[in-house]
Amino acid sequence: MLLVDGKDRRYLITLTAGRQFHTHSGILDHDVIIGAVEGSKIPGSTGRAFLVLRPTLSDVVLKMPRGAQVIYPKDLGAILIAADLAPGQRVLEAGVGSGALSIAALRAGVSIIGYEIREDFAEVAKSNVHAMLGTDVPYDVKVRDVTEGIDERDLDRILLDMPEPDKVVPHAAVALRPGGIFMAYLPTINQTALVREALDAYGFGMAETVEILRRTWHIEGRSIRPDHRMVAHTGFLTFARRLVVEEDREVKFGQHALFSREPETSELES
Repeated sequence: MLLVDGKDRRYLITLTAGRQFHTHSGILDHDVIIGAVEGSKIPGSTGRAFLVLRPTLSDVVLKMPRGAQVIYPKDLGAILIAADLAPGQRVLEAGVGSGALSIAALRAGVSIIGYEIREDFAEVAKSNVHAMLGTDVPYDVKVRDVTEGIDERDLDRILLDMPEPDKVVPHAAVALRPGGIFMAYLPTINQTALVREALDAYGFGMAETVEILRRTWHIEGRSIRPDHRMVAHTGFLTFARRLVVEEDREVKFGQHALFSREPETSELES
């Protein structure tokens, strides 16, 4: 549950019968919130009211427990669209961190195999995913280093949030199906240049790198201006498509052919 006080401070809590929420604005009994209509304002012990809402994914990402730094909501939205995440896809995510990207991708209907080098981060990610989406989601996190190889084959997407994704590109070229999408999220342009070089070397195409800047506006009566603070650079997003190379042509299209043709028949056969 998301609580918003009179100064727009936001609190993410899990409602439990019999418990209380304590803050500078007063004490609020969980029992008073349970059963209330979403969007209500409920007074605390000091008379100050709290707005009560179900949290959005953006609220959860910004407030949930963290192991590693999360990918910000503005970047998550861009990843969902540019990586074209959709129900039924098999996705490898490496560097699952605190699970923000995992939650967004799972809500888009994909199944995720996660590689995380740190066991403590893997546990935080699984805890956050299960708290948000339940325990029956298709989410399997393995404690391993993706730069040492990828076991899975015929993947639809590979999503990376890690320091050296260029070392993963050779493995991604084998693990991704033709036409599949590779995504790397990186904080610096030097790291991004390295991954772009690797993508070119291993036959990926349609590569694109972007950054997302989010600026809100102050609108109060006739006072209209950009807010003094904005969420500017957080990371560079690089996307590329796995293209057909010579080894693929030897397989003669296979199950990923764009068209299937019936065998041609001669005049004698007809």
